[in-house]
Amino acid sequence: MITVFDDAQRAHDPKFFLSSGAPFPCPEQPARIDVLLAAVRQLGGPVVRAPDTGLDPIRAVHPERYLTFLQNIYHRWTRIDGASAEVIPNIHPANRSDGYPKSAVGQAGFHMTDTSCPISAETWGAAYASAQTAIHAANLVLAGEAATYALCRPPGHHAFAELAGGFCYLNNSGIAAQRLRDAGRKVAILDVDLHHGNGTQGMFYGRGDVLTVSLHADPERFYPFFWGYAGEVGEGDGIGANLNLPLPRGTGDDGFLAALDTAKAKIAEWGADTLVLALGLDAFEGDPFAGLGVTTAGFGRIGRAVAALELPTVIVQEGGYLCPELGQNLQAVLAAWT
Repeated sequence: MITVFDDAQRAHDPKFFLSSGAPFPCPEQPARIDVLLAAVRQLGGPVVRAPDTGLDPIRAVHPERYLTFLQNIYHRWTRIDGASAEVIPNIHPANRSDGYPKSAVGQAGFHMTDTSCPISAETWGAAYASAQTAIHAANLVLAGEAATYALCRPPGHHAFAELAGGFCYLNNSGIAAQRLRDAGRKVAILDVDLHHGNGTQGMFYGRGDVLTVSLHADPERFYPFFWGYAGEVGEGDGIGANLNLPLPRGTGDDGFLAALDTAKAKIAEWGADTLVLALGLDAFEGDPFAGLGVTTAGFGRIGRAVAALELPTVIVQEGGYLCPELGQNLQAVLAAWT
């Protein structure tokens, strides 16, 4: 399997993470790259850098206004007297249909849903490289590869079309899916991250041409709290093209695999011919976020179950945080295609 990776993704090194009102070091660290990259090199197969395809594939899902914000907000922020070292919002609109301010502070609140996506001077370059990584992985599948792995960092599935959040700025899985869709593929996105892929859901919620399926810890008491419920099935043209499978906290291998069977049945029924696997490894029992109880062997079962769909597959890295087994968990999944 070809792995796509760009070393420019290392530059983003966020320091701020607010949880339950208390500041902590951000768990979305550049060191994740070292562990994941070492794991794929042990499996063998080439590691390639994505060519720069420009902004057009990103513009296909993210509006120009949002991209302008991401590219410029840090430099605007530094001109504010007494501003924090990273862009962190302190005000949010009640509805994003309200007025759009010219103020840097106001735009930060408009385009950033929480405090876990701080923006530094390096954020845009790393997020752009992460998106290009997903685009190239999709292009390789379009060129005939059975499966590719996009080692994307920062991750993407919490990013809406115009809204960063949850460590995410550009929605890599959504960008890859749109690239495949533009090439005529019938695409399903299967998200197996610990957290609901709320940005991905929001991006495609009113569309019927891309199926979105997410397995995740029940959001009643878990991030992202406001999205990911079973009753969210899409709207307008998208009714029936969104499936959420929330799981009780602590769900282990058998419960996760049972839900995955339901997800696979939906994908088959929908008639997908190409898959984007939004691969979070944070459902692991030893992950710092401690939401679900999947084992390393369980990740192997997940990989084999998804590979059994026999669909061309773009595997896009989402969550999964530093713990001794992180690399082993990635290898367990990818081994199904190697």
